[in-house]
Amino acid sequence: MRADLLRFTTAGSVDDGKSTLIGRLLYDAKSLFEDQIEAVERTSVQWGFDYVNLALLTDGLRAEREQGITIDVAYRYFATPRRKFIIADTPGHVQYTRNMVTGASTADLALILVDARKGLTEQSRRHAVVANLLHIPHLVVCINKMDLVDWDQGAFEAIKDDFRAFASRFDVTDIVFILGWYQGTPLLHHLEEVHIASDRNLVDVRFPVQYVIRPHNDAHHDYRGYAGQLAAGVLRVGDEIVVQPSGLASKVAAIDTYDGPVVEAYPPMSVTVRLEDDIDVSRGDLLCRPHNQPTVGQDIEAMVCWLTDRPLQPNGRYALKHTTRSARAVVKELRYRLDINTLHRDEDCVSLALNEMGRLHLRVTAPLMFDDYRRDRATGSFILVDEATNATAGAGMILGPA
Repeated sequence: MRADLLRFTTAGSVDDGKSTLIGRLLYDAKSLFEDQIEAVERTSVQWGFDYVNLALLTDGLRAEREQGITIDVAYRYFATPRRKFIIADTPGHVQYTRNMVTGASTADLALILVDARKGLTEQSRRHAVVANLLHIPHLVVCINKMDLVDWDQGAFEAIKDDFRAFASRFDVTDIVFILGWYQGTPLLHHLEEVHIASDRNLVDVRFPVQYVIRPHNDAHHDYRGYAGQLAAGVLRVGDEIVVQPSGLASKVAAIDTYDGPVVEAYPPMSVTVRLEDDIDVSRGDLLCRPHNQPTVGQDIEAMVCWLTDRPLQPNGRYALKHTTRSARAVVKELRYRLDINTLHRDEDCVSLALNEMGRLHLRVTAPLMFDDYRRDRATGSFILVDEATNATAGAGMILGPA
């Protein structure tokens, strides 16, 4: 199993130093060109800094630089000899919680910064809760700006204790504290070594079909393959499979990739699967094993983060996108709104506003093949689209059938 790519997201309160930390990681990993460093040095002088402000490497938008904050999710890529990395540097302001959800949705690890002077703030807790709701398996708490509290060990330990007490309600078991008054592993070394291969679901075969390949030429007139990205499990040539929702059965005859045929595929490989039997398979269908199948249904329970200015309404109708399948959904019931600062459930709420989270009962016009989000993030997530504006209205995590 390849473990050469780590996706991680940064989170925390405003001015905790997220962008500066990312800039330092890029610098330490020798992932910057000389002209980039020179440009940051010039811009630092122009903005009146008496030091090289590495935050300018990630705060790329002009509005971000002028305000000294991160507004949008800034993706950065770098590599060391041990691993490749994709960073999602997310905003700290409460009004940009939806951006944090977007950046964290595919992360293997969440890096939460805490200002040693302020301790755990509302936003620190908010982002930690969002990371937990998204079932990010690894948390790294970076206690930053220890120089401004004279490297006080007591301040470091107090924040550790506060965070552990707050996180005792979480499902995450891998929580590491780094930076400041510290004698452990440096951050970059930890990011290189953290084990993520076992985080992926290699048990439940889930292959959503994205495209049916039928070349229209004489040389390949018999070729029929089903292309897509393997969401979970290990699929091998010779495996028995079932197509959902039709229930038709066959065996895997071959697995093709851009580089040629392979005998097995695993997440997140993009492959074309050929079957022994000429059965009806189309976009939106899902291949799985006969004795290990997802739930198939039209009523689902889900936690949804609301991403648009137009509030969610009970009985509201939305387009729904789940893996490669599209349908329409109606909100049958808003069970409660979750206060992600206190984890209090407001069962009297009648709507969800921008950046709010709540539990919904949705009814879908076509059957979905889904798993609990906790079991598989790919088949357990979906988006809702406001068809009037074509805006992404909500990001959902499936809890199970309703």
